[in-house]
Amino acid sequence: MMRGRSDGGQKKRLIASVCIVSLFVCFLYMYYGSSSQGASALEYGRSLRKLGSSYLGGDDDSIDNKQDESVTSEEDSLAVAKSFPVCDDRHSEIIPCLDRNFIYQSRLKLDLSLMEHYERHCPPPERKFNCLIPPPSGYKVPIKWPKSRDEVWKANIPHTHLAKEKSDQNWMVVKGEKISFPGGGTHFHYGADKYISSIANMLNFSNDVLNDEGRLRTVLDVGCGVASFGAYLLSSDIIAMSLAPNDVHQNQIQFALERGIPAYLGVLGTKRLPYPSRSFELAHCSRCRIDWLQRDGILLLELDRVLRPGGYFAYSSPEAYAQDEESLKIWKEMSGLVERMCWRIAAKRNQTVVWQKPLSNDCYLDREPGTQPPLCRSDADPDAVAGVSMEVCITPYSKHDHQSKGSGLAPWPARVTSPPPRLADFGYSNDMFEKDTELWRQQVDSYWTLMSSKIKANSVRNIMDMKAHMGSFAAALKEKDVWVMNVVSPDGPNTLKLIYDRGLIGTNHNWCEAFSTYPRTYDLLHAWTVFSDIRSKGCSAEDLLIEMDRILRPTGFVIIRDKQSVVESIKKYMQALHWEIVASEKVTTSSELDGDNDDGENNVVFVVQKKLWLTSESLRDTE
Repeated sequence: MMRGRSDGGQKKRLIASVCIVSLFVCFLYMYYGSSSQGASALEYGRSLRKLGSSYLGGDDDSIDNKQDESVTSEEDSLAVAKSFPVCDDRHSEIIPCLDRNFIYQSRLKLDLSLMEHYERHCPPPERKFNCLIPPPSGYKVPIKWPKSRDEVWKANIPHTHLAKEKSDQNWMVVKGEKISFPGGGTHFHYGADKYISSIANMLNFSNDVLNDEGRLRTVLDVGCGVASFGAYLLSSDIIAMSLAPNDVHQNQIQFALERGIPAYLGVLGTKRLPYPSRSFELAHCSRCRIDWLQRDGILLLELDRVLRPGGYFAYSSPEAYAQDEESLKIWKEMSGLVERMCWRIAAKRNQTVVWQKPLSNDCYLDREPGTQPPLCRSDADPDAVAGVSMEVCITPYSKHDHQSKGSGLAPWPARVTSPPPRLADFGYSNDMFEKDTELWRQQVDSYWTLMSSKIKANSVRNIMDMKAHMGSFAAALKEKDVWVMNVVSPDGPNTLKLIYDRGLIGTNHNWCEAFSTYPRTYDLLHAWTVFSDIRSKGCSAEDLLIEMDRILRPTGFVIIRDKQSVVESIKKYMQALHWEIVASEKVTTSSELDGDNDDGENNVVFVVQKKLWLTSESLRDTE
C-alpha cells in the first residue's frame, strides 16, 4: 500500500515537473524568439539604410552611428525604434484595393460580365498590408523625362508579354536591358502622332493641332494600352487621363506611369468614374474592346456625363467601317443610340468616327416623350462619384451652361489662372481664387528652395497633391516639366470640378484606403494637412505612411505640411521607412493655407526623401 501511494506521488511530481519545464521552455522561446526576430528586423533595416545612404552619397559610418545612438535612446525611453517587415517579393506589384487574390480568397459575389472584379474592393483592417513593398530584382532609378517617354528599364517592370502579344502593333519592343515604346497602338501601328494629327484634320482644327488653339485641353483615353496616345498629346499642350483596368493586359498602366505619362487604374463597370461631370473636352476609344451597347448604353451615357458641352468622342473601331453583317448591325444600333442622346457626327473618315455632344439642353427638350434614354432626375447630383452607381440617363446641363451654350472656360494656358464659372457652386469669389493661386505660387517656390540641395530640373516628373482643394499647388508647377495627379476627398467640398475647369486633372479618393496605382509610380507626394484629416476620421497614420511608401519611387520626395505635433509623431517612422530628412521648417500659421489653430500650434513643412533599398535576393541578382 505504501509503495503504491509512493509511486503515485512520484508520478504526479514527475508530471508536474514536466509541465513546469515545458512552460519555461515555451516562455524562453517566445521571449528570445521574438527578441531575435526584432533584432533581425532591426539589423535588416540597418543594412538597407546603409545601402540607401551609400546610393544617395551619404556618409555610411556617421549615419550608422547616429542611427545606433537614436535606436539606443529610443529603446531606453519606451518609444522603441519602429520597424516594418518587408513584404514577400511576390507582392512587389501589389495594389491592395485591386488585388484579385483578395477577391478570390474573400469569395466576393461579383458579376464578371459587368467588370465588377476590376473595380475597387479594399481589404478590411485586419487584412491590410503592414509591410514595405520591395522593388523587383535589379531595380534601377527610373529613366528621366523626356527620355522615359520612349524607353524604361526592363528590370523595373519585368513583363514582356505585351511586347510579344502586340508585336505587330508597335506597342513596345524589348531591347536588351530596356523596353522601348515606338508610339504605336492597336489602331495606330505607325505612330500616335500621325493618328492625332489626322483627328485634328478631320475636325478642321488649325494646323492639324488637336488642342484647337487651347480650347481642347483635357482628354479621357479609355482602354489606353501603354498610353502612347496620351504621351503624344503632351507636345500639343493636351493632358490626357489614360484609363485602363488591371485586366489581361496587366501592367499597361504601370508602364504608362513608369514612362512619366498621366494614367489611372479604373474601369467602366458599374460605378461612376471618379471624375465630376463636364470634365473632358474629348473622350477617346481606339479598339478599346468595350461593348458600348450593353445595359441600354449605360457606359456611353457615363462618357456623356463627363464630357463638356460640345465635347467630342473619337471612336476608332471596326464597327465604324467594316461591312460584315455583325459590324453593320452594331453600327446601326450605336448610331441610333447616340442620335437619341443628341450627339451628331462631327467627322467620319476611314476607320474613325468623331461624335460631338450638344452645347445646350435644346435637343433634349425637343425629343419625343418617352424617348430612351431618359434625362436624369432633376435632383440627381452629376458630380457625386464616390461609390455612386452609373445610371441609364442623360445628364442635362445646368441653367448656366444651357444659357451660355458652353462651359465658358478660357483657352489654355490662360485657363489655369482664370477663375472658373463653377466657383459660384461653392460660394467662392474670384478674389478668393486669385488669392489662393498666389499663396500656393509662393509656397511652391519655398518648397523648391527647401529641396534645392537634392532636387534638379529633371528629378521629379509624376507628382501627386494628396489634398488638392482648388488645384493651386499644381497650377504653380505649370512652368515645370511635370504633371500632377490632384486628389480631392469625397468627404469635403467636391472641388475636383474646379481643378478640371483649370485644365488640370485629378481624381476622388479617401486616404483611409489605398490608392489605385502600382507601387513606385510617383516622384513627389504633397500632403497638406492630410495626416490631421485622417486622424480626425479615426484612421491610421501608420497605414497611410506605408501606403505613401508603396506608391513613392525610390529617391522620391514627400512634402508634409501639418501641425508640429503631427510632424513630430511622423518623425519616429523615418528609420522604419528608410526615409531621409531633407528639411524641416516652421511656418507662420496662415488661415488661408493651414486653417485656424485654436491651440496656437505652429505648422511645419517637413521634407523627406525615400532611399533606394533592395532585399538580399535583389542584391544577389544585381551582383
